Amino acid sequence: SKIKVGIAEVLKRSGYIRDFKVLDGEPTERLIRIDLKYGPDGQFIINEIRRESMPGRRVYRGVDGLPRVLNGMGICILSTSRGIMNDAEARERKIGGELLATVW
Repeated sequence: SKIKVGIAEVLKRSGYIRDFKVLDGEPTERLIRIDLKYGPDGQFIINEIRRESMPGRRVYRGVDGLPRVLNGMGICILSTSRGIMNDAEARERKIGGELLATVW
């Protein structure tokens, strides 16, 4: 879906993944292939991804209510009226939205 591709784009812009590719097929069978990024000694760059907003419990935050994940060492992924973006981009544009996930 567009949201999954948007999340992959945010992870790439934020430096958590190396690259991603959408493998075409029928709309119900499309896949996203993600190339993970590792540190110089082989350690993981993504330690945890936590889903915040779920179908039974939507979480919306204004720009002032956006959490700082590990004091800026992680990111929040938001769905806004201007697309999917991380918390730093949302603060810069002064918009809030639905808090999809936190990554560190």
